[in-house]
Amino acid sequence: MAYKPIEILMVEDNRADVGLVREAFREARIGNNLSIVEDGVAAMDYLYRRGTYRDAARPDLVLLDLNLPRKDGREVLAEIKADPKLAAIPVVILTASSLDEDILKSYEHQANCYISKPVDLEGLLKVVGLIEEFWLTVVKFPERPDTGPGPKGK
Repeated sequence: MAYKPIEILMVEDNRADVGLVREAFREARIGNNLSIVEDGVAAMDYLYRRGTYRDAARPDLVLLDLNLPRKDGREVLAEIKADPKLAAIPVVILTASSLDEDILKSYEHQANCYISKPVDLEGLLKVVGLIEEFWLTVVKFPERPDTGPGPKGK
């Protein structure tokens, strides 16, 4: 049975970080589709398939920055986890903030993981590699309700 690529939604407004994450995933050669949105409003439109995102694939994983324009990542996380149709999607907080308050509130809103972005290129590439190793090769995802079996066929 052929496995479907893992669908990843990255919500990030820093284009340099987006480029680094894109490159790290490309180098690892693990099947995934990385979609990018630059703010919290677009993230919710993507997840609810509104407007230009009406044909968007349901993500298996969301990489979410907290400090976003229009609607910040804290609000996006709370909205995702409050909606029974979205709550099962794992959300990895990948942000520059290392404030205890942000970490605590993220876990209170059921973030699956909280990672403070390293400030240097080498550190960020290592973190992305670890995300990929864990979330894209070890974790089993539930069946996608709208597209059949997830990446591991489970």
